[in-house]
Amino acid sequence: MLSLLHIENIAVIEGADISFDRGFNVLTGETGAGKSIVIDAISAILGERAYRDMIRTGAQKASVRAVFTDVPELGWFAENGVDYDPETVIQREIFLDGKNVCRVNGSLVSVAILRKLGIQLINIHGQHDSASLFDEDNHLSFLDAFGDTEALREDYGEKYRAVAELRRQIDHMTMDEGEKLRRMETLRYQISEIEKANLEPGEDDALEERRKLLQNAEKLSDGMEEAVECLYGGDDSDGAAGLLAQAERALARISRFSDAFSEYHDRVADLMYQVQDAARDVMAARDDLSYSADELERIEERLDIIHKLRRKYGTDCEEILAFLEKAKKELDEIEFADDHLERLKKKLEKAEKTAWDAALALRKRRKEAAAAMSERILTELSGLDMPGVKFSCEFKELELTPGGADAVAFFMSANAGEALKPMAKVASGGELARIMLAMKNVLAEKDQVGTLIFDEVDTGVSGRAAQKVARKLQSVARHKQVLCVTHLPQMAALADTHLLIAKEQRGGRTYTTVTPLDLEGRKRELARIIGGEKITETTLKSAEEMLNQ
Repeated sequence: MLSLLHIENIAVIEGADISFDRGFNVLTGETGAGKSIVIDAISAILGERAYRDMIRTGAQKASVRAVFTDVPELGWFAENGVDYDPETVIQREIFLDGKNVCRVNGSLVSVAILRKLGIQLINIHGQHDSASLFDEDNHLSFLDAFGDTEALREDYGEKYRAVAELRRQIDHMTMDEGEKLRRMETLRYQISEIEKANLEPGEDDALEERRKLLQNAEKLSDGMEEAVECLYGGDDSDGAAGLLAQAERALARISRFSDAFSEYHDRVADLMYQVQDAARDVMAARDDLSYSADELERIEERLDIIHKLRRKYGTDCEEILAFLEKAKKELDEIEFADDHLERLKKKLEKAEKTAWDAALALRKRRKEAAAAMSERILTELSGLDMPGVKFSCEFKELELTPGGADAVAFFMSANAGEALKPMAKVASGGELARIMLAMKNVLAEKDQVGTLIFDEVDTGVSGRAAQKVARKLQSVARHKQVLCVTHLPQMAALADTHLLIAKEQRGGRTYTTVTPLDLEGRKRELARIIGGEKITETTLKSAEEMLNQ
């Protein structure tokens, strides 16, 4: 559960520490006092979007720190390399330049990764959730969440992707006769052009290396002649090999007189052998060096052919040859398209049957879930002062789609004797708020999230219905921590913890404070909600009576 929330420099809140308890926590205050800012701060530590406009004027950054207690050992911690602690601390800093720094138990995490943890800790239900019930595109996801259809949806999704891939291949191979002939002509020309060149892998690199040698053959020949003369000697020089041989013989004669000279002899002998080996290799390379202008011309012509192919089919011989194989394969597919298509269609027929089996299994589960969910929602709505309401999940059968073969829409009748119609056409604001609360309560039974936040979900509700909504939230709070922003005295009177959000002006600046209320404070706040700014003995007595009840 959320135990502590520390806020710094968010909008009109310069600094606030808010302690929450188990059970039913209620936040009240005048419109504009900053209740929504508290919810925005909680959203920020859950990984929702945060804007630099949130930062208090004059501050360089805003920060939110939340302490959660009794956190289960979720797989998220090991998956993201964050130390697990049943008392988990989440911190987020928001800077003017748009940068965000998020930490969980001291470890840096990205906003996206933080969001994956946030949805496992808190569910926030606001007025926009009511609007989402109007959108029939969301109804199937509501039903799937209740029906625990994830395994069936994954199984269906795998089979649907196989169908989609086979359909793509069939579409790719299906073309009109004129297009088919044009494509075959192009492929045959490309194949012929490449095969005519008779390329070898790596041939272009070898030719360019040989061309470089031939272009510099004269310089190479002159250099090797000079090297051979220096090593073997000539008319005016004995050469390095000869001189080293003389030195080796001289040192061999005197080495018997001293071990030191023996060491010198060995070193010079090694040098002599190395130079003699090098001299032989250089001479052999000189003798092997052969070149002609004709060979260079042939290489230039061959490279010109390869370069032309490079511009069309790849950066080197390997890529050109790979293009050739691909073109042959495509030509083969087109020439034998009828055979290929027949095989693909048979595969598709089997894949579609398998996918339909999975879709029907998913539909069966969804219809079972729809019946159970409708019954549960009607029970909830009966307890929310809507005993005459009717509710159903209407199915429309579709062809195979990524989400299955079903479309689902929620239909209802708010009053006895009225026909079932799409929810958006029959529900008033107050009715929709209660329907949303009923659905959220039903869906909350399916998840392990420990904290539920209701942000002014009582909009449009009053009187006896308001009392029923308040009792329902109080009932939910027996099993989960509930935080509720409300303007209803019936709601506030049932709170286990009552927090007052107020704003004041000091030195030309606006400040928001969050104060936990004692019994007397709760009485005065309830009296304010009941009677407005002017608190009278009558409103105080009404407030006291509500608290006593």
